[in-house]
Amino acid sequence: MGTSRLHIDLAAMAENWRALDALSAAQVETAAVVKADGYGTGVGKAARALQAAGARTFFVAAAEEGVALRQAIGPSPEICVFGGHMAGDTEMIGDMHLTPMLNSLEQTTRHFESLPGHPFGVQLDTGMNRLGLEPAEWEAARQIVMQAGPRLVMSHLACADEPDHPMNAQQLACFRDMTDGLEVRRSLSATGGILLGSDYHFDLTRPGIGVYGGRPFEEAKPVAHISCPVIQVRDVTEGETVGYGNTWTAEGPARIATVSAGYADGILRAISNKAVLFSGTVPCPLVGRVSMDLITVDVTHLDHTPRHLDLLCEHQTVDDLADIADTIGYEILTSLGARYARTYAG
Repeated sequence: MGTSRLHIDLAAMAENWRALDALSAAQVETAAVVKADGYGTGVGKAARALQAAGARTFFVAAAEEGVALRQAIGPSPEICVFGGHMAGDTEMIGDMHLTPMLNSLEQTTRHFESLPGHPFGVQLDTGMNRLGLEPAEWEAARQIVMQAGPRLVMSHLACADEPDHPMNAQQLACFRDMTDGLEVRRSLSATGGILLGSDYHFDLTRPGIGVYGGRPFEEAKPVAHISCPVIQVRDVTEGETVGYGNTWTAEGPARIATVSAGYADGILRAISNKAVLFSGTVPCPLVGRVSMDLITVDVTHLDHTPRHLDLLCEHQTVDDLADIADTIGYEILTSLGARYARTYAG
C-alpha cells in the first residue's frame, strides 16, 4: 500500500462520549459536536457511532455540514448550526430540518421572516467577542425572541481549558445574568466546561475534542491512529544530509527509512527534526524536513527493516504531536488529509 493508513476507533469515541456524559447529572443532556467532518474522523461514521452511544443532538459549524450530517444520521436527531442562519441558507435549513443558533439581530430577522415557526436557538456573547448577541442586543430582542420559543439559548467559554482562569467565572455570571428566569433550555459548556463542574452544565452540554481523544479531557481514550508505510530504506554515511534544506546531517553511519506521508496528509512541517515515529514500542526519530508526500526516519537502532512506522498510536497521541508542533490537538485532527486509507472499528 502506497498511502498511510488512518484507523479510527469508534468504540473509543463512544466510550469517551459516555464518560463525558457521566460527568453531568441525569437530567442534563449530552450532545455531540461533529463539525469539521467529525474533527477529521469522518462525520457519518462518527455521528452514527455517537448516536448509537446515546447522543440525540448534534452540533455543526455551518448549514452545509448539517446537510451532510442529516444524510448520514436520518431525520430524527436534532442538528444545531453554530453559524446560525446565513444569507442563502434558508432552503437548506428548512429542507433538512436544521436548527440555526441565531447570532445577531440580522440573523434573527432573516430567520423569523423567511422560516416563521421553524425551530431555532440563540447564541449569546458573554465575553468571547466572537459570535452571539451582546447583552444590550439581547435586552432589546429578548421579549420577541422568547415569544417565538427558542429551542436553546447558549454561549461559549473562552478559557475553559484553564480551570483557574477568572474568565470562566466571569462568563458564567454574565450568562446567568442574561438567562436566569427564562423558560428555555440553556447550554454553556463544551468539553472544558463539563470538566469545570455542575455549575457550568445547565441543561445541555456540547463535548467536542474530548470525544475524539484530546485534551483537556485527560482520561480520553485515543481515537485516531496513523500507520505509515516504509517505501525505501537506505544507508547514509557520516556527513551526508537528508531532505530539503540539508537540515539534518548524519553524525555517523545511519539507516534512513523514507515513509509515505507528508504535509499533504496533515503532518505538520513544524514537527520536522523533532517528532518520532514508532516501530512497535521503539521510538524512531523523524530526521530532516517533512515534505509534501514523504518523511524520513532514522531506523539505525532497529534490528529489523520495518514495513511501516506509526505516527499516532498508544505511545504518541494527538496532543503529544501537537505539543511538538507548538499547536493544539484540534489542529492535528482536523488537518488529516484525504489520501489516507481509512479503516474503522467498533
